[in-house]
Formats: sequence, structure tokens, C-alpha cells
Amino acid sequence: MNCGRVILFFLVKGDKISRISEHPEKIDSKAAEVVIDGRNLLVMPGLVNTHGHAAMTLLRSYADDLPLQEWLEEKIWPIEEHLTADDVYWGSMLAICEMLKGGTTTFKDMYFFMDKVAEAAAESGIRAFLSRGMIGFGDSAAKGLKETEEFIKNWHGAEGGRINVTLGPHAPYTCPPPYLEKVIALATKSGRPLQIHLSETKREVEESIAQHGASPIELVYRLGLFAHQVTAAHCVHVSDHDMEILAENQVGVAHNPGSNLKLGSGVAPVARMLAKGIKVGIGTDGASSNNNLDMFEELRLTSLLAKGIAMDPTLIDAKTALRMATVTGAEALFLEDCGCLKEGWKADLIGLRLDVPHLTPMHDPTAQIVYAASAADVDLVLVDGKIVLEKGELLTIDEAKIRAEATRCATRLVGAVKEKEGK
Repeated sequence: MNCGRVILFFLVKGDKISRISEHPEKIDSKAAEVVIDGRNLLVMPGLVNTHGHAAMTLLRSYADDLPLQEWLEEKIWPIEEHLTADDVYWGSMLAICEMLKGGTTTFKDMYFFMDKVAEAAAESGIRAFLSRGMIGFGDSAAKGLKETEEFIKNWHGAEGGRINVTLGPHAPYTCPPPYLEKVIALATKSGRPLQIHLSETKREVEESIAQHGASPIELVYRLGLFAHQVTAAHCVHVSDHDMEILAENQVGVAHNPGSNLKLGSGVAPVARMLAKGIKVGIGTDGASSNNNLDMFEELRLTSLLAKGIAMDPTLIDAKTALRMATVTGAEALFLEDCGCLKEGWKADLIGLRLDVPHLTPMHDPTAQIVYAASAADVDLVLVDGKIVLEKGELLTIDEAKIRAEATRCATRLVGAVKEKEGK
């Protein structure tokens, strides 16, 4: 396979990369069950989407151009009351379809009816880190804890370890301290990592300081959340002290530049986080606040925003941005042997077509990936050593059926809201 000006040959056995060589005689292709001609492909690790809400593809373009709290409280939460398991299954399938076609081989998700998300991940072949979103108020509080325990028992480690279950308390403003203490107790009992939204907006931080005398990050640290492995989503409004807490406790951060910009939440100080040694990966967030799941767009934004805000073109160079979208993203999820093309590592890799104008000439493959490539260039995808997309076509799931079913579910949801509002 063509990686820039170097011809490389890959041998995949099971779910691992067994051999990488520039010499074809060292790769026993005659014994292979499948041989892929990749002479026109730039091969790279699969992209790792560190944060999202997959089934929110059903709400793409439903409620745009609103601040986060208004968007959540007046638009998203009311329509989510009408969600069914069927909706979540087809919405997740639509997201997975989009992600695989765009070169994402691993995604982290937090939502409802998560057994249906797990089913979609199992059927499609994608690698998934899944959390049942927990809210610490009303009847849903105890239900979230119970369903999370059941979800761990039923799905963690499924599909040969391709599906992982983590705990998903939504945020400190929806999970008050007494409830977070119960979540922490479940983390201790289960041994599973957590993901949580932290310091996404200025308002969230101000209200936390007013109510608790601490930022959201310092609050959950005091409660003991960071005694466990945690991936913190957003971390836009963070102080130096917050970043020191994140670094000292080895908290992974999921940076979501597109969503943060669209919701007007701000721009996370990613370059400063990286300088402090924090593992920062890249995520898309949900398609209702982005509005696509294109990780190439996100990694490019990550680099360009840092340069523009600081007026320093050297910040988050192409190599750093690409690592954030691959191996560093995997590290932020506490995923080992994934996100890099290495012998003995997971065979999660993708191939980009080289016969396109915007990738010509190929002076620097890394720079071309970060500053010029797009999801539409993805031609080949392997996850866990299995081909799930070839010549741009999905092999494991029916794209046309998925789009039709997702449209049906989205139409019903919007209709249910209008009927409730008497419109």
C-alpha cells in the first residue's frame, strides 16, 4: 500500500497487524485469504472519535443556532422524551454508517437505550466505548444506575473485546454531589472507567463556583471521581489549576471543536493542555450540535483554531493533530495497542484515495491528511482485522435501509413534539 512515497506491505492476522515491511518477499501473500491491492491508497490508523451521542443523528438540523442551555432545555430534552429503543437503534446505525465511511474506527458514546447502540456496533463491526447517560434527578436517577450495571453485565467485552462499557454521568450540573458519590461507588464496584461533560460553558463554571465554591473539575476531583480513569468531554473553560488537576490525575480530555464553536461555548486551550502533558483526543459530539461526524474536519479545526487564537502558526502542527485523532485519542479512552500502525497492534486502519486533485502532489503525507483530506477520500476501512468498507462501499450494513429507517424515526419524533405542543 502506498504511504506517501513509501510502498508498504501489511500482513494482518486475526485482529492484529502481524507484519509491516517495504519488502514484499517478507510478506507471505500467497498464504493470505484476502489480498488487497492498495497501490493507490494512503494508509493510516483509523480515527478515534472520543466523544459523541450517536443517535442524535436523528436530530441533525432540528435545533440550530442556539446557546447550549437553551438548545438542551427547550429543544433537545423535550424531543428526547419521545425517543424509543427503535429510534436509538436506527439513529446509531446512521451515525456508524457515517463514521465508518469517514474513516472512524472507534467511537465513544453516551446516550439512552444503550443496548441498542451496542447491537448496532456489534452488527456493523465498529469499535465502541459505550455509556448509559445518567441524570441524577427524579425517577431516572436510580434507573440510570441500575441500567448501567445491567449494561456492563450484558455487553462489556462483547465481540471479542470490540465493545466496551463505561460509566456515563452526564455532568455535575445534572448529577449533584450525592448522586455522583453513588456513581463513584459503582465505578469502584465495577472497575469501569467513566466519561463526563466538564466545564463546557462559562455559565456552567460560574454556577458551579457560586453553588459549590469550586469549578466543575475541582468539584468532581474533591468528590473522588478522578481516583478512577475518566475521560472529560469539552473542558473549554478551564483554569491553570483545573489543568493541573487533569494532568496530575491522568484524566483524558475529549476536545470537540466543531460543536463548541457552533454552540458558542468557546475554544478550549488545547495547546496549553498538551504542554501540561494532558492526553487530549478529538471528538465530534452529537450530530445535532455539529452537524456531521467528520473527524477530518475536526482534526483540521483543532490545528487551525490553536494557531489562529494564539496567532502562532507553530501550535498543534500536523503531526500533533493527527496523533490527537488517532493514538492520543485512544490513550484518552484508556485503549491500549490501538491508533498506530505497529506490528502487534490492533488492525484498525484506513486507506485514503490518492487519485484526487486536493491530495496532489504528496510532498508531506501528514500535512495532506490534516490540511487537505476529507471523509469522502476514505476508500478502505479495517476494524479488528476485518474489512468493513472497501472501494467506498460498506460491507457489513445496508446504507440505503439505514437512511430510510432513520428518516422514518426522525419524522415520527418531530411529529410527536408538534402533537404535544398542539401544532
